[in-house]
Amino acid sequence: MYYKKICILALTLCMTFCSCSKNTESSDSSKESSQETTAVQTEPATEELIPPVPAEADDPNALTFDDGDFSFAIPQTNDKDSAQGTLEIAEIQGNKMLCFKDDGTAPLDEKVQKIQFDAAKMLSPENMAKVRSIELDAYADATADKFVNDDGENVKAPGWIGGGGGANVAGDKWYNFSEWEGGEYNFEMSGAVHVKFKFLLAESGQCWDETMPEATFMIMRWGAKNEGNFYVDNIVFYDEDGNSLPIEISEGNAGAETPETDETDEISENTENSENTDEDINIDELIGQAEEQLAEYDSQADDAIQEITEMISEMQN
Repeated sequence: MYYKKICILALTLCMTFCSCSKNTESSDSSKESSQETTAVQTEPATEELIPPVPAEADDPNALTFDDGDFSFAIPQTNDKDSAQGTLEIAEIQGNKMLCFKDDGTAPLDEKVQKIQFDAAKMLSPENMAKVRSIELDAYADATADKFVNDDGENVKAPGWIGGGGGANVAGDKWYNFSEWEGGEYNFEMSGAVHVKFKFLLAESGQCWDETMPEATFMIMRWGAKNEGNFYVDNIVFYDEDGNSLPIEISEGNAGAETPETDETDEISENTENSENTDEDINIDELIGQAEEQLAEYDSQADDAIQEITEMISEMQN
């Protein structure tokens, strides 16, 4: 009798333990599943990178190259450190801009891409003398995958983009502008790097004046991290009050006609020269007159020397 009760009690305890063990495992499994689900839900989504787009001109007096004219600009390729290339108009995402097309012949770590502008062909003489700052948008692209990012990967992107600039000012002096920089590390074409050049010493005459036949300024890109080209767009000139100055292209326009007044002046000068050449000139007579003048000067010099000698002699006595 007691033996049966003991067996029944042992069987009951065993069944109870098994049931509790299953419930614990079920609970633990549920917790792990819940934690995994929560971890999946809270994992941050990968951010999608968006390629940059060209900057829109925000000033009515901005020079945008939309008309395809760049007769006032040249590539500066004559300096020892200059990159070699040509200028052309490029269209990037429907936006036209001036491009320094690098031919890739200069070593990457030594070359400087340079574009030179002549403000005398971009502004009236009066407004040229008012310029106190220049602003523009600079871009760069990549034509190879030589740029190495922080992960050690080769990327077809420009990387760091920067450089400087300068201008010839009154008195035939060269004025250096401050440096500028930006970068694009993911895409082949960069966004705009806004550049500001200022004539900080304008009060001391370090600026342009209206008498200058040329008023050149240059923007330079150096320290390139990849092979590629250099672009410029949206050039704006400002006066000392921050007002933009109107662009007035002159002389550099393709097919521009020479003003009639200049033609008249040139014709008048040629006519006068023609009349002078038609006159009969006696060369021997001119030579004789010159010799007489020289003899007179010699005589005057001798008299002066004689007078000084006599004065010295009297002083010594």
